[in-house]
Amino acid sequence: MRKITSFIVLLLLSFSSGIIAQEKIDNAMMEKIKTEGLKNSQVMDIIFHLTDASGNRLTNSPGYFRAANYAKDKLASWGLKTAKLDPWGEFGKGWELEKSYLAVTAPYYKSLEAYPKAWCGGTNGLKNAEVIAITLKDSASLDEYRGKLKGKIIVIDRLDAYTQSFKADAHRYADSDLVKMANAQPQAPRAQPNPNDTAAARRMREQFAQRGGGGQQRVLAILKELAVSEGAVAMLSSSPRFHDGTLFTQGGGGYKGTDPENFLDIVVGIEDYNTILRLTKAGIAVKLDADVKTKFYAKDLQGYNVIAEIPGTDPKLKDEIVMIGAHLDSWHTGTGATDNAAGSSVMMEAIRILKTIGINNKRTIRIGLWGGEEEGLLGSRGYVKKTFADPATMQLLPEHEKFSSYFNIDNGTGKVRGIYLQGNAACKDIFAQWFAPLKDITDGTITISNTGGTDHQSFDGIGLPGFQFIQDPMEYDTRTHHSNMDVYDHLSADDLKQIATVVAAFVYDASQRDQKLPRKELPQPRPAGARGF
Repeated sequence: MRKITSFIVLLLLSFSSGIIAQEKIDNAMMEKIKTEGLKNSQVMDIIFHLTDASGNRLTNSPGYFRAANYAKDKLASWGLKTAKLDPWGEFGKGWELEKSYLAVTAPYYKSLEAYPKAWCGGTNGLKNAEVIAITLKDSASLDEYRGKLKGKIIVIDRLDAYTQSFKADAHRYADSDLVKMANAQPQAPRAQPNPNDTAAARRMREQFAQRGGGGQQRVLAILKELAVSEGAVAMLSSSPRFHDGTLFTQGGGGYKGTDPENFLDIVVGIEDYNTILRLTKAGIAVKLDADVKTKFYAKDLQGYNVIAEIPGTDPKLKDEIVMIGAHLDSWHTGTGATDNAAGSSVMMEAIRILKTIGINNKRTIRIGLWGGEEEGLLGSRGYVKKTFADPATMQLLPEHEKFSSYFNIDNGTGKVRGIYLQGNAACKDIFAQWFAPLKDITDGTITISNTGGTDHQSFDGIGLPGFQFIQDPMEYDTRTHHSNMDVYDHLSADDLKQIATVVAAFVYDASQRDQKLPRKELPQPRPAGARGF
């Protein structure tokens, strides 16, 4: 049924756009790519080394550099040139969790699954601390707690009930979903990410909270300052989303070189949080053992990407660039398997496929594995700014004119179902023809829509053709995205093989076509801090 739908969509695309300029598709090469990618894949070995073998890849952490050096060395071993860790600008301090233990000791013993937020300090040894519940209203309401926080663990008096869900965690797009995407209308220019772009919207909310935005967030920031000054041990955080053993844990505050150490904030499941809060409010003393040790790395504050390339061979086109990428960094509670070792591994595998079958690429093919994406697309933005253009001024560097296209993966382990055009309608018929020889492995849905929250925006934001593929959601937003469940076992091997194969085919086509991919109009300069990029 899906193959029939794909064929109909391609026909509709053809008739709706009139006469289509024919792409030069090398069908024999497409078969070689599919054979190598689907039958001889190494993607699961690559992703094992990026996850289980490297650990979490929090930006500038030891785990990040284990993975980055593995990727650099592996790319070089395949014959890529100039494989390197490439500095993109100042990031800030690295951070690592060295020890973490939290348990209820009174009124009875219960071990707790808990994860400190990144860039928080520790407890300076084992502490047994009584819990104090605090009601957050306004800054004046904190006066009643002054002098009462020393040696305490803080919980905010906010009882969030757990509600059962009757929906499956994982799902794939139905044919009707893909048809809706294909029929989408061009979106009007906007100054901020579309609310439907869940990754972008979530990132904006998280950054807003970390900056102390919003009335309650400002009061919370004041409470943390009071807690530090009085010698509180830690505070607990939770959310109704943190249930059934899945905890979504991110940053606890600033990581810049000049930022002070953040007060220890520990995430626990909503079920444990509510138990502790109910007991405390009932007048039953609750005590916790807490032993958390963290380590900061401030010797080198630079952020790094992994960059490597296959040089082009055509005398006229070899200086032009076709680029693929994915972010290498992750959060720290899992091993970042679906977010985004999946993307990094399939991009590496796509490069391996092309090198193995011996392509003679006209344009240079470059791979970028980005750091600092989770903190705001920092690695790709830094690379784009120093290589192509600064979005604040839109003064173009020479490499901007030589750039053909960028393709990104960052939506988990689900297979490719199509591609977002980011409003670049001129690429619609081109991509339709590129998908045609892949119709046996992908629907090839093409939507004019934008999607946000990841590194293709850094390229699109300075007028370069940057694209993200449509992927099956699987359990990305419900279970693995930024959680302790984002580990190797939540990967789909067959899907990852398919992604790498599709990417390799697109990269080959982009590297061989006579012209660079069409571009949209250049955007206007956006001063630093402007929304929407």
